[in-house]
Amino acid sequence: MLSIDVFTSDYKPIAATLPGWDPRQRATWPASTVTLIHGRREAALVDALITTEEAERLTEWIRAKDKVVTTVYVTHGHADHFLGLSTVLDAFPDAVAVALPEVVPHAEEQLHGAYLAYWESLFPGRLPTRTTAPRPLAGDVITVEGHELRPVRVGQSDTDPSSVVHVPDLDAVVGGDVAYNGIHMWLAQTDHEARTRWLKALDIVEELRPRLVVAGHKDPAAPDEDAAGILAASRRYLTDFDAAVAAGSSASDVIDAMTAAHGERGNPYTLFVSANAQYPQPAPRNDDAH
Repeated sequence: MLSIDVFTSDYKPIAATLPGWDPRQRATWPASTVTLIHGRREAALVDALITTEEAERLTEWIRAKDKVVTTVYVTHGHADHFLGLSTVLDAFPDAVAVALPEVVPHAEEQLHGAYLAYWESLFPGRLPTRTTAPRPLAGDVITVEGHELRPVRVGQSDTDPSSVVHVPDLDAVVGGDVAYNGIHMWLAQTDHEARTRWLKALDIVEELRPRLVVAGHKDPAAPDEDAAGILAASRRYLTDFDAAVAAGSSASDVIDAMTAAHGERGNPYTLFVSANAQYPQPAPRNDDAH
């Protein structure tokens, strides 16, 4: 028999913000989840957080449950979901870290150059000194004590490619960043076409008819059991954001519209970044530099 337990790491202050953010308001990274799917002794972990401190708390939490991690599955290539992987693998050296083959290159590029510098600017001195990327998953399933966990390709979420993990025995979906729960959705890397594809990704999850959906980013107080409500709220957020961008002429227009409609969601800095990304500043002309 399988069980699911969810570790939620709370909102984290970040050290660098986009120009225009009100410095009187603390900017944070959204609360993030890791899901432990386990039998009597063995367990698989979905995602692995980002900072050393929270990854260490995660491993202590797993050990307190007397579980041995055999697999860590990474849902997509954003480093806030797997930079803590080296810490987890140090604690469970027999575990293997895997992702869909098409996700692996995206994860690997996050560990170098401008991508890694970005994460270090947000969390200076707080990231693992040694990084590792997942390996390509061989086959279509992950097993825990004979039970199947099924990675499902969904394409677009807040990045593309993305996946979720379907746990048929529990009518559960561990959703990576496809569904959000009580937190503003990261739309900085999307345009209208991407958001349309994201809606189709929600359709894929909905077709699995889950009873429980664990969102990769969720408010710590938000429950996981209302799967239909979580998916519907994510769908509504995407369509409202798309409408706000179409109707507005500036980031502040989008922020005002989304705050009015979804102001109860956590992590307003995410909305600030997402709205500003829809109205990129033009590059200065040569004569503007004089």
